[in-house]
Amino acid sequence: MNIALPAEGTDLSPYLPDEHGLFFIYHFTAEGVRTKDPAQAHWTWRSYQITDLHARQEIGAEQALPARARDAFLAPSHGCHIDYEDGWLYGDLPDLKHDFSEARGLVHFRFAFNDTMLIGARKQPLESVDAIRKAVENGSRKFRSPSDLIEAVMGQSLDGMSGELGKLGDALDGIEDRVVRDAWHNERQALVEARRQLVVIHRQMATLTNLFRHLDHSHRDELPDLINDMAARLSHRALTLYNDGEQLQARTRLLQDELMAKLTMQSNQLLYVLSVMTAVLLPMTIISGLFGMNVGGLPLVDTPMGFWVVTAVSLLIAGVTYLFVRRLGQM
Repeated sequence: MNIALPAEGTDLSPYLPDEHGLFFIYHFTAEGVRTKDPAQAHWTWRSYQITDLHARQEIGAEQALPARARDAFLAPSHGCHIDYEDGWLYGDLPDLKHDFSEARGLVHFRFAFNDTMLIGARKQPLESVDAIRKAVENGSRKFRSPSDLIEAVMGQSLDGMSGELGKLGDALDGIEDRVVRDAWHNERQALVEARRQLVVIHRQMATLTNLFRHLDHSHRDELPDLINDMAARLSHRALTLYNDGEQLQARTRLLQDELMAKLTMQSNQLLYVLSVMTAVLLPMTIISGLFGMNVGGLPLVDTPMGFWVVTAVSLLIAGVTYLFVRRLGQM
């Protein structure tokens, strides 16, 4: 590189980039153990803030990276992709935002690696990257190659998405129970939100499955065994989550159909009640309108029991109308 990187040390923060746009730099021995001596390093992991100008300059100045990998790193696109060229596997894959970020959801993790170097970049704090970083710092896991670490990062991401699918499945169980008990009146918004989240995760799983399939078809004879095995395992996990998401989406559609059927039934019942009330009150309205006209010759005006006679006639007609409408409703 044209710009000298700082040595690994405690002055680098995993959450705030330094003047180079660098979050951290870790060195690993051939046994996969972290070392602070660059001379003993078999391979190195560097993590950048992709929106930092200095980080973009350093990535652009990295001569070891193939030109297409550099262009992919610095491209403004937010679409997922993965490719292989000149011994480098590079791409842009989905991950979950960290809990303390502005809003929980899916974001992207950019990376490029060969046998001796892994370069990662992101915009927001990511759950899976932070989990692997902590595992590196406390020495709980060993990473003998960059492909092992990328598989661990993507494994953490897939675990997170699997957890999200599990929570959505539990939420759908609760909604289904309330729908069966006819206590569904406040479930429409919850079901819409669950379906929205499912669509996002399901779409990303479909994308991952297609990306790994494309990688296998396009570079089957070029990929090293380590990368080929890693891609096969991640593809299988992504496909499993894709199928799980598809089943949950089918459940949400069935629940929405059932809710719509219940809403339609409720609307029909209300319309039926309104129709019956309108039919029953219509004769009484006509009679009251006739007797309310300010003209001469109205019957029963001078009769002391006239009001009660008209009331009885109105109630009789209303009763007959009600029975007639009920009979029509049962036919």
